[in-house]
Amino acid sequence: MQATVDFLNGIIWSPALLALALGAGIFFSFQTRFVQVRLFGEMVRLLFTGKSSEKGISTFQALAVSLSGRVGTGNIAGVAAAIGFGGPSAVFWMWVVAFLGASTAYVESALGQIYKEEDEGQYRGGPAYFIEKALGQKWYAWLFAITTIIATGLLLPGVQSNSISSAAEVAFGSEALVDTFFGVISVTKLVTAGGVVVVLGIIIFGGVKRIAHFTQIVVPFMALGYIVTACVIIGMNITRLPDVIALILSDIFSAQAGFGAAIGWGVRRGIYSNEAGQGTGPHAAAAAEVAHPAQQGLVQAFSVYIDTLFVCSATAFMILITGAYNVVSPEGVFIIQNVPAELEPNSPAFTQYAVDSIFTGVGKPFVAIALFFFAFTTLLAYYYIAETNVAYIRRSIKIPGMMFVLKLALMASVFYGAIRTANLAWGLGDIGVGLMAWLNIIAILIIFFVSKPALKALKDYELQRKQGVSHYTFDAEKLGIKNADFWQNKIARGKSKPNDPVS
Repeated sequence: MQATVDFLNGIIWSPALLALALGAGIFFSFQTRFVQVRLFGEMVRLLFTGKSSEKGISTFQALAVSLSGRVGTGNIAGVAAAIGFGGPSAVFWMWVVAFLGASTAYVESALGQIYKEEDEGQYRGGPAYFIEKALGQKWYAWLFAITTIIATGLLLPGVQSNSISSAAEVAFGSEALVDTFFGVISVTKLVTAGGVVVVLGIIIFGGVKRIAHFTQIVVPFMALGYIVTACVIIGMNITRLPDVIALILSDIFSAQAGFGAAIGWGVRRGIYSNEAGQGTGPHAAAAAEVAHPAQQGLVQAFSVYIDTLFVCSATAFMILITGAYNVVSPEGVFIIQNVPAELEPNSPAFTQYAVDSIFTGVGKPFVAIALFFFAFTTLLAYYYIAETNVAYIRRSIKIPGMMFVLKLALMASVFYGAIRTANLAWGLGDIGVGLMAWLNIIAILIIFFVSKPALKALKDYELQRKQGVSHYTFDAEKLGIKNADFWQNKIARGKSKPNDPVS
């Protein structure tokens, strides 16, 4: 199975996908006149404006839900894998992907808002919705929806749960073994898998509002605590920081900086971590209650910065400044070996060793606990994304119990992923991420060339901002944007008035 997964990833994650992801980021950056820089201050301001409603969540809650998907295993184990397989310079390419990807995140999230719908008392949207409405290609929308259900409901959850169980083994030991149907498994992994599944079930059976309330509390605190720990470690080793930065920049264009090394692994793990272009962010963006679609696009663009430039950089600096990493060639030969050979790069072990080298005896459990919250909130985001795409399909085919089956399938995937090997779990996850990225990036590029709705929304928002309006409005029809039914109905019902959420 591992060989099959590796073969599929070799096709999906070919240089073509890397070029597509970077190329889309460059293209949208120029088309939006580098919105990720020009409106940085507006992004920060918007984080704390807007209110939730009976049908939608607040701007900050939408940020928290999307961040719960972006800030996860990729920020701890993913960064370690990028360094372990691509060398320290892979970190540079993660930064590049984040900077360019912020513009892509704006475009896809603004599209999510423009073409959102009301469904059973809540807002829903995402690539499947905007592909059908903006392009009129229902078959493509269905293809994305089915791919996303498989990816976020079955393939990706195993990566998160595997990292939780792997971190638990490093922190609490794996000596006690038990023979099961799945083979010999450590008691630590088995108990961890069962515990995660139980807590996950309690929350996902509570619906999107419970997910939003949980993530808006957990995400800020877990990210802040992790970054503060990283800053302490960097501060204690501040004299090494210039050498670490030089190390990151030393090999970015070398002969090894191709697929499978710095560029390949930096882009691959960068997309996995910040999810810009993957098509996951628009789902949370569509659920937000905002006065103008561009507002949520800007907030989601800022979330890419939080994920990569803050949290991923914190992990990278901790690993590199303490030297707690190995670098392995595609042939399995150690190029650099600083820690035991048995430590898998596709795991949180490098990060745990880095923190434990400074805070002996505390570092490994701390990272294990941090990873639990990072990964667990990502599992909640995956469920919400899968649920949204099931809801999209359910508009055409009403099969009783679809949501219930999805919940059980995701919980089974979480349990299975927790007890499997890290390489297999990550390989399956990479398939899911890669397929979604292919379908979504191609779609948003075609939509841009056909009608430019996200760019029209941005120009309209900037014009109103320049005019100093106290209440933003969005008239899609006036802007030449078709099939934005939610916004046109809102105008028709006369709901665009001062007591609506404003920013």
